[in-house]
Amino acid sequence: MPNEDASPAGAPAPADVEAVDAHMAEMQAVRPTKKWRRRTLELLERPGVREHVLATVRGYARGDRAAPCEWGPPDLKTLVADREARGYVWAAALSGDPAAFTELVAVFRHAAWLSREYFADEKLANATVNALGACDHPEVMSTLRALAEQVGYPGGRKQVANAVRAAAERQGLTPRQLTERTVPDHGLGADGSAARELGGHRGVVAVEDPRTVRLTFVDAAGRALRTVPAALKEPFADEIDKLKDLAKQVRGTLASERARIEALMSAEATWTYGEWCRHYRDHPITGAVTSGLIWEFQHPDGTWTAAAPAGSALVTADGHALPEPGEAAGVRLWHPLRAPAAQVRAWRAFVTDNRMVQPFKQAFRETYRLTPAEEETGVYSNRFAAHIVRYDQLYALFKQRGWTANYLGPYYNGYAGEAKWVLAEGEWRVRFFHEAVESQSAGAPEYASTDQVRFDRRAGRAWREVPLAEVPPAVFSEAMRDVDLFVSVTSVAADPDWIDRGEDRFAGYWRQAGFGELTASAETRRDALARILPRTKIADRCALDGRFLVVRGDLRTYKIHLGSANILMEPDDQYLCIVPARTRSRRTVFLPFEDDRLALILSKAFLLAADTAITDPSIMRQIRTATP
Repeated sequence: MPNEDASPAGAPAPADVEAVDAHMAEMQAVRPTKKWRRRTLELLERPGVREHVLATVRGYARGDRAAPCEWGPPDLKTLVADREARGYVWAAALSGDPAAFTELVAVFRHAAWLSREYFADEKLANATVNALGACDHPEVMSTLRALAEQVGYPGGRKQVANAVRAAAERQGLTPRQLTERTVPDHGLGADGSAARELGGHRGVVAVEDPRTVRLTFVDAAGRALRTVPAALKEPFADEIDKLKDLAKQVRGTLASERARIEALMSAEATWTYGEWCRHYRDHPITGAVTSGLIWEFQHPDGTWTAAAPAGSALVTADGHALPEPGEAAGVRLWHPLRAPAAQVRAWRAFVTDNRMVQPFKQAFRETYRLTPAEEETGVYSNRFAAHIVRYDQLYALFKQRGWTANYLGPYYNGYAGEAKWVLAEGEWRVRFFHEAVESQSAGAPEYASTDQVRFDRRAGRAWREVPLAEVPPAVFSEAMRDVDLFVSVTSVAADPDWIDRGEDRFAGYWRQAGFGELTASAETRRDALARILPRTKIADRCALDGRFLVVRGDLRTYKIHLGSANILMEPDDQYLCIVPARTRSRRTVFLPFEDDRLALILSKAFLLAADTAITDPSIMRQIRTATP
C-alpha cells in the first residue's frame, strides 16, 4: 500500500497543504494582521510550501483555479474561498520570490477584468494591490502608478494609494517622495530622447515639450520624417513597433507627471534644491514638465524669488538670471494665489511673449478667495449653487477630474448627489452637492441643480467638517476652481442653440447665466485675450468691454460673452446662434494655456470680423434679419 502522506520530491506534505489552506482562509480583510503575517512566514519555511503558494497564485492569475466571484448568494464556501484567495496573494508577496510579483499583477488583472469601474472580485483585487505594495521589487512603483491610472473604481484607487503609502513607509519616505523617485525614464537620454538605427535611418522618440512626444525618422541626409519611410516598413517592422510602443509609454508617463505635479498646486510641498534638480529638473521626462513651470527659490534670509528653468539657468519674470541656489535651499511650485498682482501680470506677459508651453494652466491660473458671504455662511459656500447643468456631462467630468460621486437615478438616495475629491496629498476633502431637477421614472435625470460646497479635514482614518475660514487658501482655491469648471462646462447656459430649440424650460436661467457676471475662469480668459488680440490680424476690429469681446464686422457689431461664448448683435442685442463645428480646426494663434472656451471665442471673433465672407446660410439669415 502506498503511503498517503508521502509527497513527490519538492512538493509539500499533504498535511502542510491542509495547514496552509486553513491558514489562508483565516484572512479577514484586504490587509493581514501581524499575527497572520508571522504564521505565514513560519509556514513558508516548510519544504515545498513556497512553491505551492506560487503555483496556487499562478492558477488564480490564469483562471485555472477559479477565483471567487461576489455575485450570487454568499454561501459559506464562497466566503471561505474568497478569504483563501486573499491569503494566497499575500503569502506570495511575503515569500520574497521575484516571480511572485509578475503573478500578482496578473491576478489583479484577472480579478478586475470587467471594466475600469467594476471588479469581478473587488476584495481579491484590493488585497492583491496591497500585496503588491508589500513586494520589494524594483517595478513596484511603476506598476502601482499604472494601476492607479487604470482603476476607475473609487475603492480600487483608495487601495492603490494605501499600497503606495505602505511601500513608502517601509523605506522611510512619504508617498510623494517615493513616487517622484521612481518615475521611469524609459531609457531616454538626458535630452529626453532615444534613438535607434534602422537601415540608414534613425528612429527617434523625443519629448519635445511638456505636452508633446514625437516619433520621427531621420534619413541619411538629416531630414526629419513624421511618417515611417516605405523602405523600413517590412524589414524593420518589429523595431518600428517597439519604437511606437516606447513613444506610447513615454506619453503615458508624461501625462501622469503633468497630473501629479498639478495636484501639488493644492499642497505646501517643498524640496531642497538638490532634490529638485535630481528628481525634477534633470529627469528626462519629469524635466520636460518642470521646464514649463514657474518655481520659487528660497534665499538664506527666508525670502522667495520666482523663476523659470531655461536649460541649466533660472530666469526671472524680467528676464534676469537668478544666481544658482545652494544645495539645501528650498524650492516650491509658484502659485498666483501667493503672488502680488504685479508679479502675476509680469509672469503672464513672460509666458505670452516667450510662447512658453506650460504643462497646465499656472501663470493664468484662476484664484478663488473667501468672500464675505462665505465667511457669513461659515461651513459652506453657495458661490456655485442654483445652476442648471446637464447631468450626464457633469458626472463624466467628475470621473475625468478624479472626483467620486453617487449616480443619480430612481432608487434609494438617488435624488441627492454628493461629489467628493481628496486633495493636498490626502489631507483635505471637498464635497460638492447637487440634485436631480425633476424626478425620473427610469434612468438618470437629464438635468441637475447645483448646491453647496463643503470642506473636511482628515482626522486619522475619518474626516471632520471644518469652517471655510480654516481651509488653507490653496486648498480652497483649487477646489473651487474645479467646481467652477464643472458648472461653466456643463451649464445649459453654455449651449448656444438652447433658445433656438424652442425649449422654454430654464430659459430665464439660460439668459441670466449666459450673459451674466464673469466667473474667475472668465476673468482669466479676459486677461489672456487682452494679451493675445494685439498680435492678431483682427486687432483693430476687437475691443474688450466688461463682460464681452466686441467685434466689429462689416454688417453688424457683435458682443461675445467671455464666460459662455454666447453672442449678441448690436444695436438691439439680438441673439446670434453659432454652433461650433464638431471637428477641431487647426489652431493658428498661440494660446498660453489649454482652454476650449478661449479657442471658441477667438474662432467666433475671426469669423465675425469677416462677416461678409460667411457662407453658412443659417448664420447669414440671422445677421441679415435686422441688419441696420
